[in-house]
Amino acid sequence: MKRHRLHMLVCGGTGCHSQDSEKLIKALDILVKKNGYEDEVKIVNTGCFGFCEKGPIIKVHPDNIFYVDVKPSHAKKIFEEHIVKGRKVEELLYEEPNFHQKVEHQRDMSFYKKQHRIALRNCGLIDPENIEEYIALDGYLALGKVLSKMTPMEVIEIVKKSELRGRGGGGFPTGYKWELTYKNNNDVKYIICNADEGDPGAFMDRSILEGDPHSVLEAMSIAGYAIGAQKGFIYIRAEYPLAIHRLNVAINQAREYGLLGSNLFDSNFSFDIELKYGAGAFVCGEETALINSIEGGRGEPNAKPPFPAESGLWNRPTCVNNVETFANIPSIILRGADWFKEVGTEKSKGTKVFALAGKVNNVGLVEVPMGTKLRDIVYEIGGGIKDGHKLKAIQTGGPSGGCIPEFLLDIPIDYDSLTSIGSMMGSGGMIVLDENDCMVNISKFYLEFTEEESCGKCTPCRIGNKRLHEILIKISDGNGTEEDLERLVTLGQMVKENSLCGLGQSSPNPILSTLKYFHDEYVQHVKEKICPAGVCKMGKSEKELKVRIEN
Repeated sequence: MKRHRLHMLVCGGTGCHSQDSEKLIKALDILVKKNGYEDEVKIVNTGCFGFCEKGPIIKVHPDNIFYVDVKPSHAKKIFEEHIVKGRKVEELLYEEPNFHQKVEHQRDMSFYKKQHRIALRNCGLIDPENIEEYIALDGYLALGKVLSKMTPMEVIEIVKKSELRGRGGGGFPTGYKWELTYKNNNDVKYIICNADEGDPGAFMDRSILEGDPHSVLEAMSIAGYAIGAQKGFIYIRAEYPLAIHRLNVAINQAREYGLLGSNLFDSNFSFDIELKYGAGAFVCGEETALINSIEGGRGEPNAKPPFPAESGLWNRPTCVNNVETFANIPSIILRGADWFKEVGTEKSKGTKVFALAGKVNNVGLVEVPMGTKLRDIVYEIGGGIKDGHKLKAIQTGGPSGGCIPEFLLDIPIDYDSLTSIGSMMGSGGMIVLDENDCMVNISKFYLEFTEEESCGKCTPCRIGNKRLHEILIKISDGNGTEEDLERLVTLGQMVKENSLCGLGQSSPNPILSTLKYFHDEYVQHVKEKICPAGVCKMGKSEKELKVRIEN
């Protein structure tokens, strides 16, 4: 492989694509070739760096210079100054807002300092469409180790020992799920990767597939060997065209290199992967609804048991894990369970990827050790609240999660801690809200989403969520009563306890958590007909009402 003096790593994730990163890459490539530097400088289209607020991003190796907010119009200056003369382009360096100081290197930026990358280890570092770059960073070494040195049960034991829990929201121990599928004897079994990322504001799985697709393919092959499956499916929503393209490229490359297909690593194990496209139904993130969709049926959940490990795709034993869960597997196999368990808390090992969004300065993709405090994510990694506003709440877990108030910011992020305060980890959405957000309106937004996305199979979810949404509309319009607040709690609990699947069972969480922590705001809507944030239809915020009274 040709050695280059400089590698210009340009973020090629969906976020930066929307900011013309492809035009930037093309402009740099033209300048490099036109001036005869193609043997010295390589322009690399990578995956997401995570720092979406400041994209497009360029990282220069081996200098480790980190440029932000780079436009196609900056290509000429970068070429003339950095590539030709070896000078930094000062105007494109990141400036820490708290210190008003330029920062040259990624490792010195507050956004990255507290991050610990396992699932995102290769994103922004390699060309996701070049299998050789993945192999150069120990790619497919874990699969080779498994097939040449380990029995299926030994693979399952190391995953069990690592205490890796499912990163899709449920948090079920991954190794035990593999073991359950392994123990169900059948000539045909299946592995499914759940890439149906439907939470509003979530883009964790998409970014992994765009930036490091081979890590998921390798992990699925390992899982297939462990449980005795020869076929895998990636169920991905059709709204992810870039992820789909890079997955197709990766699958074809893996087949060409003999890393998918027959007799992998000259063993007796064969495994291949096929993509299946979802039409954007949120409920298809639930594993049985997803399976029904792959089979060509309606995307509706089934009652459990039987669980997919016993009777899943086409009534065969099936193991379903999400993208981020799979992305952890190669590292666990290579470095060991004890290495993985060094990070995290007693009951939540490893790291978690979050899509940090909302009223925060540094919107982006972050991966932190389990147990990291919410405060550290918002104020250190996230750079604080936009425009100097005051933090009001953090919504975690998307439509299935809850709103966490400011006084609970020092709670550690792990499965049990979040559940104990009425929220949940979910797949990793994290939306920051400030004093200009109305908690009644936030609840109404999520209930509108879940009402729309309910498959309608069970009455509690189909009718219950509609009634909850109607009550919230009534309150936000200024027509609510104190009895309506009681109905929200009673009906919310009924929907949670009686719905068929996780969508309905968790859909009241935004209401119940905001009623618990922001009850006064609901009371103001009902008794005083005031929306404190000035968002709801009833009209006046507290500030506006005060001005009106004084005048």
